[in-house]
Amino acid sequence: MKPYVNSDELAAAYARLHGYGPEFGGDEEGNHGLTNHGPMAVEVMVRRGLDIGVQKWLDRYVHRLAELPDVGEPVQPDGWSAALGQARRLPDWTVYFQRELAERSWQDVLTEWWPRLLPGIVAGSTHGVIRVGHAVRALCAFPGAPVRPMLDELAHGLAFWTARYRELTGVAMPTGSLTPQQAVTAVNRLDNQRGFIAHRLDRLEHSPGWTASLRLLQPAASTEEVPARLETLVDSAARAYLGFGHAAPVLLVHAATAPNAVLHVLPALPTELWQRSLTAAWAATAAIIATYAPTQSAPEAEIRARLPELSREDALCRAAEHGDEHVLKFTDTAVESYDRTGDPAFLATTSLAGELIDRP
Repeated sequence: MKPYVNSDELAAAYARLHGYGPEFGGDEEGNHGLTNHGPMAVEVMVRRGLDIGVQKWLDRYVHRLAELPDVGEPVQPDGWSAALGQARRLPDWTVYFQRELAERSWQDVLTEWWPRLLPGIVAGSTHGVIRVGHAVRALCAFPGAPVRPMLDELAHGLAFWTARYRELTGVAMPTGSLTPQQAVTAVNRLDNQRGFIAHRLDRLEHSPGWTASLRLLQPAASTEEVPARLETLVDSAARAYLGFGHAAPVLLVHAATAPNAVLHVLPALPTELWQRSLTAAWAATAAIIATYAPTQSAPEAEIRARLPELSREDALCRAAEHGDEHVLKFTDTAVESYDRTGDPAFLATTSLAGELIDRP
């Protein structure tokens, strides 16, 4: 395995995927379907140099996807707020961002829209920010003139986030004294964890413990500390999967992958946006945990005792063999946590995800 050294393979995969929408299986009223993870998964495959035939993987994957609908009414620069959160305007938003990225630097477009979209970080079950994060990673890997499919991927990610925009009420800045690991454990769980994520989030916003849970986290003391605090948040959520992943194996990986997306966008943003980014990332993690994680975690020692001991390379190879998009993305995140800490528990989490999530 080796990181990618040119953009050709990824650009070809993006170009193939851009004829499809970001969701499939929804209805004509714009209700959520399943998320198209293809662009995010292929970015991991290529960047990690995984032993997967990307086009062969796409042959299997794209048959389930829905074509991107036709464009309707153009989004106007001075009237964008009226189209915010309107799922049916997704094709219009895609064209809008493609035009913006053709006329301006991608960093300028991202900087303009990032603070507008952060309050809606749970959009598309957090897949809006995650797709943008993977697109930014690809663009940063090729700092020269980016090829068109790379910019188009950022346009598709921003369009998805914008069309599915949904604010979380009750979000508050952290003011507490708990470490990320302690705060993840202390998040107040919903009593009623039934229904789709939209229904759970509706209940969460009316939960008396929601805002209090967000305040528990110790804030970053300075802007310079934000990246390290985000890293620890990602690490804490990834490791917590050992204890709660069994409750909702697919949804709970996003408690780690959503803040990881924010972490990788930070270097492309002005530092004045970093503190807000940390607050939003923590809200996303806490929302996923509150709505899907059990109150009592399973004993970590018992779970690790029955899982195989893996090397870093083993974890990545097993994810490639498994082939599920969530396993690929979560393993990518957990291996980064392992690289930061040297803690083999993160490699165990990848094994557990592969066990709990069905192979495609």
